[in-house]
This record gives sequence, structure tokens and C-alpha cells, in this order.
Amino acid sequence: MQKTTLADYQAAHFLWEAADGVALITLNRPDRKNPLTFDSYAELRDLFRSLSYAEDIHAVVIKGAGGNFCSGGDVHEIIGPLTNMSMSELLAFTRMTGDLVKAMRACPQPIIAAVEGICAGAGAIIAMASDLRYAAPSAKVAFLFNRVGLAGCDMGACSILPRLIGQGRASELLYFGRSMGADEGERWGFFNGISEDPQSDATAAAERIVSGPTFANGITKTQLHQQWNMSVDQAIECEAQAQAICMQTEDFNRAYQAFVNKQSPIFEGN
Repeated sequence: MQKTTLADYQAAHFLWEAADGVALITLNRPDRKNPLTFDSYAELRDLFRSLSYAEDIHAVVIKGAGGNFCSGGDVHEIIGPLTNMSMSELLAFTRMTGDLVKAMRACPQPIIAAVEGICAGAGAIIAMASDLRYAAPSAKVAFLFNRVGLAGCDMGACSILPRLIGQGRASELLYFGRSMGADEGERWGFFNGISEDPQSDATAAAERIVSGPTFANGITKTQLHQQWNMSVDQAIECEAQAQAICMQTEDFNRAYQAFVNKQSPIFEGN
């Protein structure tokens, strides 16, 4: 399939910037703590799907505007209408929101979340589905589905969250719907770090990824995700095949030549 470029993508329901291989998505409804709508869910899903074919984006940072990450689905624009939908309409919606997580996990670009303030419901899921997460001290993560009469099994939470923080801790958050603060989140392994400027941390991580062998990094992300469903023997064989592919890249040869010449390799992603 023909590859595409997304640096000049024009977003309709959030902000998008891209430079030097790093894209920045900003959820931009700060007056309401950046809630999602039907349209923003769908656009995010479609954008992450498109990233699978983008040749100019190698890492993605996602953040919220105004000191909060995302308060989840908009109460008036999503929650209210859901109470009047038929079963088939509801299933179409829940499949669409799940497809956002599938698209995030399937795109080869590592996704780094910069979390400040409220990070709740679908916002917590977006942070969870990212590859790395950096927090401000103000971060409060809540998988609050049971507080609105829903199950905690939303958008992959019962599959992904236990793998990040453990079954017991995930059960606590999903049953109680309570907030997890930044310190607790770092201690439990949800956050990779805490600082007053998580966007800078996330951007630095993205730039470090982009300076590396981006094709190989995409393989690493794919393997990290796909091996959840493999036996150890299957995983070892899958990694053998994946690594053999990476050994055919120019970046692998560049690293060898740089080592021989006592230089630092300059990777180009091919």
C-alpha cells in the first residue's frame, strides 16, 4: 500500500502539530477538561489508523489543553444520547471506541502521553493505551466506569491495565472507580516519570525514539503488543523472524560501521 505523509494533516476536533518526525496531538476543549465527542473519537481512530502508513511521523505525543488531560466522554454530547440509543446503536458506539485503542496499539509509532490534572474514563484509557506515560504532580487517573453504572471492562481496560500495574491493583481501580494520583501511578508502574512539565518529558522521549532506528522501534512495538497472545515458544520464533528482518536494514549496517569507526550511529529509519 502506498505510504503517505501526515505532517500537514488538518485536524477538525483537536490540535495537530508535527515537526522532525514527532507529532503532537492536543485535546483542546479546556473549558470542559477536554472531553471527547462522537466526532473526536472517530477522528482520533482514523488518524491513528492512517499513521500505520505515514512515512514522516515516527513518534506521537498526546496531551490535553488547560492543565487537564481528558475528562472522558462528554456528558451532554455522548452520555446523554447513549441513554436513548438502541442496542445495535450502543454496540456500534462501543466497538468504535474500542477501535480507537486498536488503532493506537496497531500503529508502529510509539505514543507518549503527557498527563496533567484530570485523566478520567476514556481519557484514562487513552493514557493506558499509550506506550509511555509522563505525569504532572496534579495528575489524577480514574477508570470511573462503575461510578456511572457501567462495567470496568471498557476499551480494553481489563486486558491492558493488569499488564501495566498488576491484576490486584487494576481490580481495585476498576471496581472502585477511584482516582490514582501521580505518585501512586509511578510507584505502580503506570507512569514512567513525574515532573512539573510532563510535555517536555514526553517530547524528549519522543525525540529520543525518533533519533533511533525507527523501523526497528516499530517492530518492537508490534512485538510488545502481539506477544500478549503467544506462548513463550511462539514469541521466541516470532522474535527470531522479526530480528532477521531488522538485520537486513541499512540502520543495522550503519550501526556496525559506526562501531568499527568508533562513531555514534546516525539512523535513518530504513
